[in-house]
Amino acid sequence: MSRSWLRELLATWRAVLGDAGVLLMLLIAPLIYSFFYPWPYSSEQLQRVPVALVDQDHSALSRQVQRFVQASPRLELRLLTADEGAARAALAAGEIRGYALLPAGLKREAGLGRGQVVPVLADGAYFLPNKIVLQGFAEVLGTVSAGIELRQLQAGGQSPRQAQASRSPLNVELAALYNPHEGYGSAVVPAVAVLIIQQLLLIGVAMWVGQRFERPAPAQSLSLWSARLTALAALGGLSAAWFYALIFPFFGYAHGGNPAGSALALALLVWASCAAGMALGALLADRERAMALMLATSLPMAFLAGFSWPREALPLPLWWLGEALPAVTGIQALLRLNQMDAPLQAVQPQLLSMALQALGYSLLAAWAIAHRQRHPAHKEWSIAQ
Repeated sequence: MSRSWLRELLATWRAVLGDAGVLLMLLIAPLIYSFFYPWPYSSEQLQRVPVALVDQDHSALSRQVQRFVQASPRLELRLLTADEGAARAALAAGEIRGYALLPAGLKREAGLGRGQVVPVLADGAYFLPNKIVLQGFAEVLGTVSAGIELRQLQAGGQSPRQAQASRSPLNVELAALYNPHEGYGSAVVPAVAVLIIQQLLLIGVAMWVGQRFERPAPAQSLSLWSARLTALAALGGLSAAWFYALIFPFFGYAHGGNPAGSALALALLVWASCAAGMALGALLADRERAMALMLATSLPMAFLAGFSWPREALPLPLWWLGEALPAVTGIQALLRLNQMDAPLQAVQPQLLSMALQALGYSLLAAWAIAHRQRHPAHKEWSIAQ
């Protein structure tokens, strides 16, 4: 390792620290995003969703349902009425997210042992509140129904224990792996963090490299550019380590399953992202254009990544496009390694893909830099000078 290579490495770090825009992307933005994005999901589960109860039975049973709704941690009873039209109006106005209708004769039919349907209507336009409304009312009505059934069995001569065994001969215990809270944040934030790391590196590196080609300059060796790429990748490694070593434990997300494998995957992700950013910056030779272009690609990349929409359901051309993006394969590998404690053998295809991406984008960056040094960008202001 030559002294000139080391000097260029240190010079790159000094240049980044002196460039407010690039410094924002590479070091400051990860700090902001790491708290700004996960914070709304810190409670993990949506609770106290506003609902209404339409009571047309006015019986002891309907009042019991009302008490259980009020006690449910998932639901917040905002409206109690006998008029279903009022509940529909409140739902349309956004004052509630759903309601249950207790029809007239509910207690009488239940006492006779006849099945009775209790309609539950929820606002399907918002899938999380819709899910909580349906689950909350299902738990409430299921608990009330179980109590009625137990009382009927005991009235038939069974003891409380016999009645419990008769009603539920098989019991199921559910355990959520890798997401014990079954929270939205634990499911989404670890995946989005990989995309954040890639996008900030792409933008920051492309801005830094693009600015160096905005004006004609003497050609420099690829060895010096490799030192710059190493310096930028080291800064990217700091932002990745910030997420995985500090932020995930701070918010209580699953982490640390396979530290060595995660470190390898992150190294490949960071190198591939920085190399792609360097190639992009050299090809565009424009600081602002690189930033505008990459900002517009963040949302499409999120859909290609497979955590908000199954990758298997994507059209084949889009699936292959995702295979060329470091964040897409990085998400597939890092979720398995960091959250699920998978061995390296389980993610060999993803690691191989990321290694090929790192090599391919490095070669593309070398070609783009050589091409730009032979054919400098032509700017109107430079021609005027």
